[in-house]
Amino acid sequence: MLRRLFTGLIIIAVLGAIGRALWPRPATVDTAIIETRTLATHVEDEGKTRIRDVFTVSAPIAGQMERVNLHAGDAVTIGETVVAAIRPVASPLLDARSRRVAEAAVATARAAVDLAAANVKQAEAQLAFLKDELVRATALVRKGTISERAFQKATLDVDSAAAVVESARAAHLVRQRELESAMAALEPGTGTADGACCAEVRAPVSGRVLRVLTESEQVVQAGMPLVEIGDPADLEIVADILSRDAVGIAPDAKAEVIGWGGAPLQATVLRIDPSATTKVSALGIEEQRVNVVLKLDGDAAQWQRLGHGFRVVVRIALWQGENLVAVPIGALFRSGEDWAVFAAEGGTARLRIVTLGQRNDEYAEVKQGLAAGDTVILHPSDVIADGISIALASH
Repeated sequence: MLRRLFTGLIIIAVLGAIGRALWPRPATVDTAIIETRTLATHVEDEGKTRIRDVFTVSAPIAGQMERVNLHAGDAVTIGETVVAAIRPVASPLLDARSRRVAEAAVATARAAVDLAAANVKQAEAQLAFLKDELVRATALVRKGTISERAFQKATLDVDSAAAVVESARAAHLVRQRELESAMAALEPGTGTADGACCAEVRAPVSGRVLRVLTESEQVVQAGMPLVEIGDPADLEIVADILSRDAVGIAPDAKAEVIGWGGAPLQATVLRIDPSATTKVSALGIEEQRVNVVLKLDGDAAQWQRLGHGFRVVVRIALWQGENLVAVPIGALFRSGEDWAVFAAEGGTARLRIVTLGQRNDEYAEVKQGLAAGDTVILHPSDVIADGISIALASH
């Protein structure tokens, strides 16, 4: 009898253990309580700092530039700091053919000078003769031997001859200058003129040297860039924003500069470029990007470690709302065409369809379906369904 009782108790215990093991257990979930919050949406992307006005100093003349003694970061003062000194370049040496051509030009110029000198002598002789004729004509016209017209003709001949003399003398001077020019082509150049040394190029603005483009002593051509100068305190930020995000950015929108190695900086949108450019992303996708320019707010000492061309991350505000019912993004999922959440009600999961408004990376505005104080399940797994029992996870 006792054996049967003992066996029966064992069977009951085994069946009870099997039943307990097979009985559905409540699903363990993480939850969050719905609250009213201040929600803000923003667009975040990479940007690059730049000095608003960068001046490129170029060589004003061709010549031999002395070595630049400035380095990146050196301070310069407008009109005082000598950026570069350029000595006029020496004339190139003539080869045998060029020298023969130059010598022939000198000989031609000398012959032209001699011809012009002969023309001057001829014109002076003609003028002297006509002056004598005019003296005789003056005496004869007083006696009435010649007509008044003949006297006027003699006077006109003297004036014309005087003009010819002046013209011959001017031509002789031109030929002399041509001879000097031809002879100068044969002279070896020294690169300096009457003791003059160098043309000094001074800083056009006050600021700091950003880059030395041409440092070593060398022959430079006119217009060759030498140094870039700018004011580090006059800094702005340019961010490449997707065009679909740029249309939502308002003028004077507030922004935050992060990811530059220091504390977040406050900034304001200065302007949005009216045209976009096509760029290819790292995934090979063509994107339309728009340049958004931001100005930094506050004291320049806050970003004094930032320089020209530094990489930063900008977060531009698009929208902000106060006292909004907000649900964590982790509680949302799709139910057909609608957004839905699982609400925790008395240890049971209940499916609720919600209507959403604005959203950011953490929260979404709830217009219908939830109220402040409701509890929702975070990151619901596949085992969560409408009406199942749930248990709160212990932390």
